[in-house]
Amino acid sequence: MNKKKPHILLTNDDGIRSPGLWAAASELSKIGYVTVAAPREQSTGMGRSLPSTSDGIIRKEKVQVNGQEWEVYAVGGSPAQAVLHGVLEIVPHKPDLVVSGINYGENVGLGITISGTVGAAMEAASLGYPALAVSLETETHQHLSHSEEVDFKAAGYFTAYFAKLLLEKKLFDGVDLLKVEVPRHATPETGWQMARLSRHRYYQPIPAQRESWDVPGSIGYKHDNSIDQEPQDTDVHVLRKKKMVAVTPINLDMTARVDLKELENYLRK
Repeated sequence: MNKKKPHILLTNDDGIRSPGLWAAASELSKIGYVTVAAPREQSTGMGRSLPSTSDGIIRKEKVQVNGQEWEVYAVGGSPAQAVLHGVLEIVPHKPDLVVSGINYGENVGLGITISGTVGAAMEAASLGYPALAVSLETETHQHLSHSEEVDFKAAGYFTAYFAKLLLEKKLFDGVDLLKVEVPRHATPETGWQMARLSRHRYYQPIPAQRESWDVPGSIGYKHDNSIDQEPQDTDVHVLRKKKMVAVTPINLDMTARVDLKELENYLRK
């Protein structure tokens, strides 16, 4: 094996059979060796969770992508657990980069900690690996669909584009991972812009539709389209209003950016 070619661990939260995952794999394979370790089942909305109920079973599978057969690893667990199994058991040496995506549906604003796509990248970053999370703007009804009507070509291009940058330049000091949001009608010529995380909830929860609490029911969600007042430097504005690729640097240190001594004095009064 050519040691100079980087090794990329690829995962997602839509499951091992997701066309978005394979669009990423196809493009990333042009710049490095790609090992795919992804959840066996659809795992959207799992965040960075490590459920104790996951069985951890790893199965090798064969998948056809663009006429090429890939050997992949289907993991019985969350996206974050797929990363852990990948780096601890599957990959014989440390990967140079961990990529999560391409997700069906954008992950912007205050909901990113819900995202299994971002959660997997956060898990990788917490272990010290350069990490990238990529999502494509889609309709909500497509989020769990594996719909082949969704065109991942541009998102695949930008996945490889930013992966190559991370491999060549490494992460900027103070940045643990990059989050990339691709507009639905993007092309490889679409511009990109750095954007901070919006304070917008973006996806509003919907109560379960049922006649009794004894009947199974799950919380739904819908787009909150009240984004007209969104600041121009946020991921929501860049993606939805400017229709550009929104790139957000994420730091795992979630300490509030306040004067700690001032806050302590305030609470002690």
